[in-house]
Amino acid sequence: MVYLLSVGLLLGLLGTAGLAAGPLADAATRADGRARGYADAAILLVEYSDFTCGFCLKFHRETWPRLQAKYVDTGKVRFLYRDYPRAAHGPGVAAALASRCAEDQGRFWPMHNVLFASGGRLGASDLRRYAKELALDLARFSRCMEEPNRLGEIFAEREEGVQFGFRGTPGFVLIRQRGGGAETGQGGPETIVIPGAFPYEVFEQQIERLLGDGPPKGKG
Repeated sequence: MVYLLSVGLLLGLLGTAGLAAGPLADAATRADGRARGYADAAILLVEYSDFTCGFCLKFHRETWPRLQAKYVDTGKVRFLYRDYPRAAHGPGVAAALASRCAEDQGRFWPMHNVLFASGGRLGASDLRRYAKELALDLARFSRCMEEPNRLGEIFAEREEGVQFGFRGTPGFVLIRQRGGGAETGQGGPETIVIPGAFPYEVFEQQIERLLGDGPPKGKG
């Protein structure tokens, strides 16, 4: 979802999370193939996304490169991708599954980029073709695509997003981390929810707000 308002009004729509942030920090600090940035970064930015979502594509084309350059590559922010398929079945679910199967072979981010650049071509034959282009083990990829437990993992992440109040994609959570892990208290200024594809300036302002609580722990 997106709000076509001034940045000042957009900030009025931001909220604090009512869900403990600890499990998200744990996922990001492990060797998670869907995370980018330093594990000891001061801020964790979590995205709930769907590969069929136009506003998610807009974020990754326009906002993500600026965030990556200023905050992720400099060690201030760790980024974590989470699945939030908008439908119970269909291309969004299949694409999420394909990305996880690529992750199993160390190729989540290349598959992530291909899926967003696919122009909606997310049929079974398309996904297999992308796997082949990425030099994945096709037999292993195909077996993974048939594993029912992987669907449970995908929808568990969507339920996380629902708990944060998201009813569409993308949705973002900013968490101020300390001592290598996030604060696990409920709500408060340490956790900020951004419910939509807001402009870069909103992310920048909220990240700077959290960084102001103390010096970044990241490198660079």
